[in-house]
Amino acid sequence: MAEPVPAAVPNATDSNGTEVLNATAKFVATPEGTALAYGSLVVMALLPIFFGALRSVTCSKSKNSADAPETITSRDAARFPIIASCTLFGLYLFFKVFSQEYINLLLSVYFFVLGVLALSHTMSPAMARIFPESFPNKQYQLLFTQGSGESKEEIVNYEFDTKNLVCLVLSSVVGVWYLLKKHWIANNVFGLAFALNGVELLHLNNVSTGCILLGGLFIYDVFWVFGTNVMVTVAKSFEAPIKLVFPQDLLEKGLEASNFAMLGLGDIVIPGIFIALLLRFDVSLKKNSRTYFYSSFLAYIFGLGLTIFVMHTFKHAQPALLYLVPACVGFPVVVALCKGELTEMFKYEESSEEAEPKEESSEPEKKKDQ
Repeated sequence: MAEPVPAAVPNATDSNGTEVLNATAKFVATPEGTALAYGSLVVMALLPIFFGALRSVTCSKSKNSADAPETITSRDAARFPIIASCTLFGLYLFFKVFSQEYINLLLSVYFFVLGVLALSHTMSPAMARIFPESFPNKQYQLLFTQGSGESKEEIVNYEFDTKNLVCLVLSSVVGVWYLLKKHWIANNVFGLAFALNGVELLHLNNVSTGCILLGGLFIYDVFWVFGTNVMVTVAKSFEAPIKLVFPQDLLEKGLEASNFAMLGLGDIVIPGIFIALLLRFDVSLKKNSRTYFYSSFLAYIFGLGLTIFVMHTFKHAQPALLYLVPACVGFPVVVALCKGELTEMFKYEESSEEAEPKEESSEPEKKKDQ
């Protein structure tokens, strides 16, 4: 998963995301350009959260191992800020010691492969509806097993069809475009695909785990942005689709614009998986309402808007999670308190719900044995 990077870096980056050295020639964005850039970043952040959350409700039912969600436990959540800090500082040292050009070349190839797969997975449901019924769609299965006989264990069981292969080809075209040109639109296409896949496939097992994860990364984000220059340096040096960017000089230079505001994917995915959890909690209540989902979604909009406002006012990169975490956790908790469902919300456990039917069905068998 991509590491959180600052919400935006205003007026100080060139086409490669590196800092402009000549202060006298520094680009000053127009109010219209700034509003367009920030507004676009907000819209791009909301899309993967909204659609990723909706897709997360059904993906756990899939039999395809590639579509199965990865569950984050409280232990994983507690460890993640430490692992993220080590990774971030390691990247910082790499950029200081080794040539930035070679590191980014290696990362480009790595993210090319990941981006093609992520975009293909994102496109598949939409493409399945576009193809006519007469389309010759053949089924395929990629199966890797370990061991033999009764001890045989499935490592990979990936089912796909001709439509998926078409998606893979189309995604590869975008991948080649990104690899050769590093264009900001190609970067954003991959970034949106990563974010949507993250929100869809990373599942928190309960609300407490979500609070642990968001709380830990709240401290992580504040420390690395305000306490050091590490995160801002990595964000500007790292040529990979781990952030969404939008040019503030688009109105002046068109698609060849080069001065970007940026939003880290971590600032989308981390709150996004918590919002997706609340949507699944809404579904589990079977009340035909999405109160917690919409309250947390509005909280995210409020938190991101506040981040941009503070950043624009003080002209300094901001740790977006400083504003997003209190909003995304606080709003739903207040709603739960008002509705008298706070205990029920914190007791919600996805894995236990799946286990209950099995336990009930096993009781009659035990009685028969006795």
